[in-house]
Parts: sequence; C-alpha cells; structure tokens
Amino acid sequence: MSYTRSGVNLNIIFLSLYKFILKKIKHSQTKTYDYTQYVSGRDYVFELADNQAKGYMTGQGKGIKRGDYIILYNGSKSCRYQVEEIDYYSEPPDMWIALLDDISSQ
Repeated sequence: MSYTRSGVNLNIIFLSLYKFILKKIKHSQTKTYDYTQYVSGRDYVFELADNQAKGYMTGQGKGIKRGDYIILYNGSKSCRYQVEEIDYYSEPPDMWIALLDDISSQ
C-alpha cells in the first residue's frame, strides 16, 4: 500500500515538474520585435483602443506570433506591447494585423 501512495506522489511531482519546464520553454521562445526605427503611418499603422491599454497594429514582418513583444514609439517614449492575437494576410504573406496589449506600464 505504501508503494502505491509513493508511486502516485512521484507521478504528481513529475507531472508538476514537467508542466513547469514546458511553461519555461514556452516563455523563453517569445521574441521581441523593435519597430522604433520604423515610421508610423508609412511602415505600419497603429490605432489605440480600450482606453489606450490596447491597440491594433497593421505591419509587415515574418514569424511574429501570439505572446511575442513589439516595441513602438508612442509620442516621445517607447512602449512595449504583447501580441494578444495576430492574423496574417494572404497577400502579401508577411503582412499582418494584431491586437496588442500595452505592458510598458505594468
């Protein structure tokens, strides 16, 4: 009976460790894209939404995915946004529209 209990406890410990490692790996796979050198209105379009806590951005670039970060200039300061949702256009294939969450103030 004690063998069964310790086996169950080891399984729970292993599962918890496995989930923790997966979460760390997933988090480390996010990338940051710096758009501060691009010109708003020419190279990309950004529109604030939801009381300026979020925004919609249309831009170009390959490989940007949900969870990644984008740095933009907002006036005279740079702001960091996290990609909540992103949809790629079919033509051109590197053009996308994304919902961004402002995390620079968090």
